[in-house]
Amino acid sequence: MKMCNLTRLPEFILLGLSSRPEDQKPLFALFFIMYLVTLVGNLLIIVTIRSDPQLQNPMYFFLSVLSFADICYTTVIVPKMLVNFLSDTKTISYADCLAQMYFFLVFGNVDSYLLAAMAIDHYVAICNAFHYVTIMNHRCCMLLLVFSIAFSCLHSLLHVLLVNRLTFCASNIIHHFFCDVNPVLKLASSSTSVNEVVAMTEGLASVMAPFACIIISYLRILIAILNIPSAAGKRKASSTCSSHLTVVTLFYGSISYVYFQPLSSYTVKDRIATIIYTVLTSMLNPFIYSLRNKDMKRGLGKLISRIKSEMDRLSTATTNKINGP
Repeated sequence: MKMCNLTRLPEFILLGLSSRPEDQKPLFALFFIMYLVTLVGNLLIIVTIRSDPQLQNPMYFFLSVLSFADICYTTVIVPKMLVNFLSDTKTISYADCLAQMYFFLVFGNVDSYLLAAMAIDHYVAICNAFHYVTIMNHRCCMLLLVFSIAFSCLHSLLHVLLVNRLTFCASNIIHHFFCDVNPVLKLASSSTSVNEVVAMTEGLASVMAPFACIIISYLRILIAILNIPSAAGKRKASSTCSSHLTVVTLFYGSISYVYFQPLSSYTVKDRIATIIYTVLTSMLNPFIYSLRNKDMKRGLGKLISRIKSEMDRLSTATTNKINGP
């Protein structure tokens, strides 16, 4: 044990989703396509919002930041996973593992707090519509964003520092496709009691605080919708929130399944559930928010038309240049 305290494993082996060789190429193709769809879809959301003057309001500001966070979130995990699908070694250095864990926690928490900020925005828009512009001003939006990022960075740093104090001198095989906290803790040779206590107190509070904010906001929204006299008004208010509620359900449902259980019960099913909130939700967000939102569909249509007209203009200019005067 004395030698164990003085040594540290130089690297870990990421077992991935499957250890069967015949599964690696199909899994690579699947996640490569999902990653491309995530990048293209979220970039389209960002460009559409930034280029359309009619989408310059708090709801779409938070949506554009959420899309950027989703790109970063999946980029922390998926590229390394794709490399491991085609590699025989599937290793990750100790430092890279901690770095991946840190940024995974940062962008995961940013996502969580942005969903809460969007819920607050929906609440103000529906329940306090006359004062919406005053309350959800630029300063308020920036404060919510800065808090989300700052708290997420501090929260993630705490958990990574607690992992770094542990010793690993037995198995170095992580039964996961990335360096998540729980699978890494299971490999520790030293006691993880402090990590588990912090995870079930500070960690639980950091997840439940934005979730509680979302629940309270939507309870108030539900009461406000029930008091709307016209059916058309109720439908309009409900449609404003439906996309956001879908994303919240996917995100928090899968996170609750994975993390709100004892460390010893962490199994292969949790790896599958992790895909939902790390990869699937980020990929589906652009579809959920654009296909069920008239303003986003109109903005996307304008962007596509602008791109097509620009391509036609360039094509015509190229043809004229080739044909000469």
